[in-house]
Amino acid sequence: MVDPGVVAAKLAELAGRMVRVRARCPPTAAELMHDQDALEIIAFNLMLSVQACLDIASHVIADEGWPPATSLAQAFGRLHEHGLLSRETADALGRAAGLRNVLAHGYAGVNVELVHAAAREGIEDLDRFAREVAAWTGARGSGTERGGG
Repeated sequence: MVDPGVVAAKLAELAGRMVRVRARCPPTAAELMHDQDALEIIAFNLMLSVQACLDIASHVIADEGWPPATSLAQAFGRLHEHGLLSRETADALGRAAGLRNVLAHGYAGVNVELVHAAAREGIEDLDRFAREVAAWTGARGSGTERGGG
């Protein structure tokens, strides 16, 4: 059974990181390109935000005994298969996992426009993930849903 305390702690971490991203992100990618400190803070917190989502997905998959995911993106697909995430959220977080890999491994440098778009628009996907996970765990805590698939 999923430990709601673990999920709540990861959701709190995610919320804090999203606050940092929003606080530091300028209105345009051009402005971000000229503020290396903001770029690094935003990229780091985006990467760790997606990692927190992946940690939640891994925890749920393991504790529910669902088949393990063979990729980061597939982890979010697995949550969709079992009714935890909407298709829209699972697909968006699958793409975010790709951004996380680029940021974590520094593939071909940082694309400032991509980071800016993730910080301005893509962060809504992280918000939606948090809402859907909280709703799922809340429903399970009240006994109205038992997951499955």
